[in-house]
Amino acid sequence: MQKVVLIPGDGIGPEISAAVLKILAAAGAQIDWVEAEAGMAAYEAQGNPLPQNTLDLIREHKVVLKGPLTTPVGSGFRSINVSLRQEFNLFSNIRPARTLPGNHAPFKDVDLVLFRENTQGLYSGIERWADEEQTRAESIALITKEASEAIIGAAFDYARKHNRKKVTLVHKANILKLGTGLFLKCGNTIAKDYPEIEFEDLIVDNMAMQMVMNPQRFDVVVTTNLFGDILSDLASGLVGGLGLTGSANIGEGFAMFEAVHGSAPDIAGQNKANPTALLFSSMMMLDYLGQKDVADRIGAAILKVLAEKSNCTADLGGCRSTSEYGEAVIAAL
Repeated sequence: MQKVVLIPGDGIGPEISAAVLKILAAAGAQIDWVEAEAGMAAYEAQGNPLPQNTLDLIREHKVVLKGPLTTPVGSGFRSINVSLRQEFNLFSNIRPARTLPGNHAPFKDVDLVLFRENTQGLYSGIERWADEEQTRAESIALITKEASEAIIGAAFDYARKHNRKKVTLVHKANILKLGTGLFLKCGNTIAKDYPEIEFEDLIVDNMAMQMVMNPQRFDVVVTTNLFGDILSDLASGLVGGLGLTGSANIGEGFAMFEAVHGSAPDIAGQNKANPTALLFSSMMMLDYLGQKDVADRIGAAILKVLAEKSNCTADLGGCRSTSEYGEAVIAAL
């Protein structure tokens, strides 16, 4: 049995986590869960949104499945998601976006995987007030050769392993010549080691336009932190929204799998939330843990339930509760 740290999350997190755990158990996943707290729930209970005990458990067990966490806007504590990625150097954020059966997505035949550098850029936390009156703020985007090579190499390795044909690197080197210029230079160098994979680079604003005109042209995409944050959500929108896309954060020896949608406090405790995103994230976790056969079984069951719609939650066109949706996936197993 593999021990995995479970952070159920805030808002709807405990409900969707409970549904996912039942499905994984029914599918035969070999996991021993170790529950921990983070986010608003931990802050209210312990006065710390990221308790030391939670960090210690992650260091011990190496793998985390995490529900959505609430981050205060404009004030309060810093994003726990960002803190966890930096604390454990989870430099590679992997966000697949694939057209699914039964949903009313704007596009068909989308199948792309976005790799986002997860620890640097404008999310490095290097900020200061430039005057005493606090009328001017400065934020520094840190981009290093080491981190750029790590994420670009991960994207190319994924493309080779999964028989993907093309890698698109997204940048803004026409304006941000040093930072994203360095990122682009690293990409051009690394691409030479993968001659069987087509390589292209696109400026980020052009990339955004191309993604909503012809998203089918993209295969594997790699970019910096802020651009990746925005484009990965855009990619989710192409296939039905954040409720239908999983996410992995992987580093050297540590991995965190999470639902990237919000904690939806307005429907918390009402058994209405859609657990699909956390389910897809858990499938990525199973693959990482060497239990791909279990992940594939769950994936086939999810696709069956999504295609039928009647057993889905309301946001997917059905009329079932969170727990009923989970039971439908278990029945489809």
